Parts: sequence; C-alpha cells; structure tokens
Amino acid sequence: MEENKMAKAHPITKLDISTTKKESEDLSSQDYQFINVNLNEAAGGNEVLLWYKKESGKRPVTRIEFSFNEQMKSGLADAGYEQVEKDLNAGVSNADHIFLWYLYGSTEYDMPIVDLKVTKAAKEEPPLIKDGWERLGCDLNRNASKTIIYLWVKREKTSYIQEIAGTVDFSSDSQMFEEGYTRVCEDTNRNAKGKNLVFLWYRRTTHKSKALTDLNVSTSHEDESKLQNEGYKKLSVDLNEGTNGKAVYLWYRKDEGQSIQAMVLLINSDAWKEYPGAGVNFIKKNLNEGNSDCAMYMAYK
Repeated sequence: MEENKMAKAHPITKLDISTTKKESEDLSSQDYQFINVNLNEAAGGNEVLLWYKKESGKRPVTRIEFSFNEQMKSGLADAGYEQVEKDLNAGVSNADHIFLWYLYGSTEYDMPIVDLKVTKAAKEEPPLIKDGWERLGCDLNRNASKTIIYLWVKREKTSYIQEIAGTVDFSSDSQMFEEGYTRVCEDTNRNAKGKNLVFLWYRRTTHKSKALTDLNVSTSHEDESKLQNEGYKKLSVDLNEGTNGKAVYLWYRKDEGQSIQAMVLLINSDAWKEYPGAGVNFIKKNLNEGNSDCAMYMAYK
C-alpha cells in the first residue's frame, strides 16, 4: 500500500538554493517550492533555503550529494553531477563551505526522489528512518553551529542497501559515483585529526532479496574473531585510518533477517539516546575508538 502511494508521487526534477531575499523571490517566480527551514539555523549567517521543482515529463533527480571541501568536488563534476553554486553556510565565517550537487542518474541503482524533508533536532530523526526516509550524511551546518541539520529524501519506490564500500582518498570518487554509489558525506575521522578523510558509500536496490540484513563494528581482534564466526564479512577500510586510535572496521551480513533501508552516522550525543530509544538498530561501538572528544556511532534500519 505504501509503495503504491509512493509510486504515484511526482518526482523532483530541479533543485536550487537561496541565500538572499532577491534569490528567494526569483525562485518563487519560477514556480519552485521551498522547505521552510533555515539551513543556517543559529549560525548567524544568511537565511539559506532549499528550493525544488516538480515538472511533468522532465528527468527525475535520483541522487543528491554535498561537498564540504575542494577535494570532494572533482569526482562529482566528472560523474555528471550538477552543482548549485551557492554556499549553504553563506555569511558564516570560519565554517565549511558546503555545496549541494544533484544527479539525473540512469543506473540500476538510481531511483527517483519524490519528497524532501529537513531536520534540525535528533528527536525528529528516528520517526523518519522508520518510515522509509533516507538521511543524507552531511551536516548542513557543518562547523557553523551546534544545531545539526540534515536533508532527508523519499524515493519513488521502497529501496534497500545492497552494497557498502569505503574510501580513504579521492582518487576513485568519479568511478564510485558512475557505478551508482552514494557517498555518506561525513568523514568517519571527523575531529580526530587524522591524515585521511574516510568515507562510507552504499548502493541501493528495489529487490529486497539483494539487501544487506545486518551491520556491526569491530574495535579489537576479539570483536573481529567473533563477527567472522557469526558469518559477517569485513569491509577492508579502517574507519580510523590515519589517526592514533584503534583499528575500526564495519562488518555486514546477508541472511534471512530484516532488509536494511538506511544507515546513518551519528555525531550528536542526543541521537545516541533517541535512536535506540525509538527501536532503531544502534551499534554501540565508537567509530573513533582511541581518539578523544570525537565519538561517532552508527545506526541502521
């Protein structure tokens, strides 16, 4: 019933950002709709709004990404993503310069996006992930404010995560995007002062039988032996690569369990309580184990 309802929704065909009143007026005159949440909430900069358009007969947007440094841009551009050239942290000094990118993808891993939501509090998140929404990984207030803001997408059909991967540099970005992967736009080494930016990636499928069913994390050799004996497979990338912390690995499994629709990295201590409290799978292993003041956890549904 839910999938049929989603299938009737019109896909999003265009995205834009306004950072001034004049830009908002221009987008409104072009029949864009906006989400009434300031993406610069509590940061002291310009009011930044996300706008979108749904046009009959036009190509649907299938993937949305963000960049928060220059190195993240080239892979997106090479893979055909379109950049909205307006800084989501406009007017904020000493903050990351964040840009939105979107793709009209045509791989088997691309599904049209039909709806968007923005959250700015941890308590808003679990109900969305339980309702089939997919949270994009970049904090849109990254290093600008303590208010953590995320963009969520709803797809035309129910979809699942069928593959995950990891990278420790930017050399393979364009290939990953071209092969249908979505990058989780949060460095698993955030605030750990590591030499590498480590990113997780995933590909989606509408086939429930192809989906991953379980995730786990190891922070010791004992953990690794236990997970291997339980039938998990290990992602080869150390999520703590380049830091002084312990080696941290993500493990996954496909069996007869519940199919995974979304996974999220949690940097907000409030979220560490909200997600397990709402019955969402919460992995109690710090992805920055051994590094102080930069704890990060993972949840999935």
